[in-house]
Amino acid sequence: MALTTRFGTLFGLIAIVALFSALSPAGFAQYSNLVNITQQMSLLAIVALGATYVMALAEFDLSVGAVVSWAGILAVTLFGAGWGLPATVLVTLASSFLIGGVSGFMVARFRMPSFIVTLAVGTIVGGATFWLSNGATLFSGIPVPFRDLGRGSLAGIPVLTLWALAMAALTVFVLDHTELGRRIHAIGGNREAARLTGVPIIPNTAWAFALCTLFAGIAGLLLTARLGSAHPTGGTGFLLQAYAAAFLGMTAFRDGEANALGTVLGAAIIAVAANGLTILGVPNYLQDIFTGMIIIAAVLVRNVGRGGE
Repeated sequence: MALTTRFGTLFGLIAIVALFSALSPAGFAQYSNLVNITQQMSLLAIVALGATYVMALAEFDLSVGAVVSWAGILAVTLFGAGWGLPATVLVTLASSFLIGGVSGFMVARFRMPSFIVTLAVGTIVGGATFWLSNGATLFSGIPVPFRDLGRGSLAGIPVLTLWALAMAALTVFVLDHTELGRRIHAIGGNREAARLTGVPIIPNTAWAFALCTLFAGIAGLLLTARLGSAHPTGGTGFLLQAYAAAFLGMTAFRDGEANALGTVLGAAIIAVAANGLTILGVPNYLQDIFTGMIIIAAVLVRNVGRGGE
């Protein structure tokens, strides 16, 4: 594999960091800002890592943004009803896991397009979220120990950054060092060949989708803990950026293959670009244009490294 094919995206991140450091040495090129970037990218990285499981299947789950919102609203609702912290977190994550599991089962059992299934499921979850919250931002009754899950730092490292690192390590382990991960990659590489070699398609697909929405649920809880509130559309912005990060990750380290380290790298590129452009005073709509250009550039770098195949 050509050097540019395997590490071109990483070189791209280094180039972006160098560019913003040169343009704003007093603002961007500071240790405190780099630490801040890791915190800013943490929730995106967690959602994108979840998406990596279904992308390894060569599928998509478009419900992740809705699940992020659902998790926050459900948790605050349960807190308001007098539920304790452990029970609230457990029920919220169980429901998030179940949402993806149902989607994955329908995709595998009935051979339904994941795009359609998860779009429908996401719409249902979004409606349930609005029904539960009456369309309002919820903030009452959130206990301090829960808020601490998304705030503060440990040894100078933001808590959210540590959560993202833990989720990345878990994803690396599952996808690269477990039977489930090998089966997910096998199904994504060639579903029919995997079936003929004895790989159970339905349960493994369901697991991949369930892990995807579980990670979205974790991100939703951490977002709520960070903000001290939950909004029924709070997770909407994560959908496209999470898949952008996961797609960028497929251009890194393993050509065309979804992988956890590549996804984290993709999330870092998006976060660095957003942070640097904000410091330079660039409007949000131009940031979106820049992010899109970064994705196109990553694909071009990969294709050049492969000799334009």
